[in-house]
Amino acid sequence: MTTIALLIRKRRFLPLFATQLLGAFNDNLYKNAMILYVVYTVYHSEAAEARFSAIASAVFILPFFLLSALSGQLADMRDKARIIRIVKAAEIGIMVVGAAGLFLAWRGMAVQVVAIPLMLTALLAMGVHSTFFGPIKYAILPQHLHQDEVLAGTGLVEAGTYISILAGTIFAGWIPVEWAALICIGTAAIGFFTAQFVPSAPPQMEPVPLDFNVFRSSITLVRMTTRHPRVFLAIAAISFFWTIGAVLFIQFPPLAKNVLSASKEVASLFLVVFSIGVAIGSVSINQLLKGTVSARFGPASVIVMGLFIVAFHVVCKMWQHAVGSTLLSVPQFVMEPLAVPLLLTLLGIAISGGMFVVPLYAFLTTVVDKAETARTIAANNIVNAGAMVVGSLIAVSLSAAGVPLADQLLLGAAMCLVAAWLARVLHRAEKAHVGEIEHTFE
Repeated sequence: MTTIALLIRKRRFLPLFATQLLGAFNDNLYKNAMILYVVYTVYHSEAAEARFSAIASAVFILPFFLLSALSGQLADMRDKARIIRIVKAAEIGIMVVGAAGLFLAWRGMAVQVVAIPLMLTALLAMGVHSTFFGPIKYAILPQHLHQDEVLAGTGLVEAGTYISILAGTIFAGWIPVEWAALICIGTAAIGFFTAQFVPSAPPQMEPVPLDFNVFRSSITLVRMTTRHPRVFLAIAAISFFWTIGAVLFIQFPPLAKNVLSASKEVASLFLVVFSIGVAIGSVSINQLLKGTVSARFGPASVIVMGLFIVAFHVVCKMWQHAVGSTLLSVPQFVMEPLAVPLLLTLLGIAISGGMFVVPLYAFLTTVVDKAETARTIAANNIVNAGAMVVGSLIAVSLSAAGVPLADQLLLGAAMCLVAAWLARVLHRAEKAHVGEIEHTFE
């Protein structure tokens, strides 16, 4: 905790941390306000609601797949702090467009023809915003932090991100949609202000011409990671984690409404519990590893995550409230006999997931040379995005095929087995690397 307390007070960390928190808050406030409003107000069928939730997730993820290679090149070859300020300026304009869509939907004006396309356009643009900001927030850490601070800094960024997701999710579920629109614009403006204080982070290599061919540059970038087996294995494991996360997040709103007969505030509560759990897991793993970057707890963490997903599925199948009756408010929901077990299993999924993924991100920023960190994170984003799009398509296909939402959860549990195997292989590679170093110095 001492390292974390010290980092919070340092200019080399605090402005970036604050800017990231505000961005994560805004992403989730806007995205969840849009999805919850459309699912609960515009559409009135389980298939349509699940389809819109999946489409929204895919729209947000698509830029990561297409533009991560370019964002990684820029972050490694230009001043990262300057890129942050440009990206944050763009966020203000994006939120104006998104807020207009939310406002029109609230007023019931041209909802299908104008409001929803405007909202999805802004969501796509926020995906572009996150694509360019994502590699920087991790790549800048080893440049500004000492070696023994990187894991703590990464864990703090992850924990803070999920606390921001928590706050954005609460606001999205509980405040009127017109207020959400105004807060999105205000938050973007504050984020632009905090970005002005991020210290300069000049490139660690001589600039070379940028490759604007998104497909060629993406393939080149992903190939680059294969030179570091531990990095490639970490990327593969992270991708499975986010595929599981994408499937779960897509399912939460329609599952809450159609399986649990619960209100949008309850759907928001699910996302809140999930965010709290990942934050707890992110901080806890740093304490267990004592600042050492290691995957030794990875296999056990993700196996436990899979078991909790199965338990969550079982509780959902046992849920007895009559679907189609009045939607349960949060107080009514928590009084249901199975509400506490449901929330505890969800919390377990998130805590074990946070413990699994944080050390993997630390691998990406500590194993490679500092001149390659942003491109490594970008390569990770490309593979993650591809996996998450596949996960979204699978979720849509299962819904179209009539597979019950609760049963779709088992897909996430099965993916945990693959993630556990990848984490085990990564830990073996890690031990082999340590053995090589020890042999060199004998």
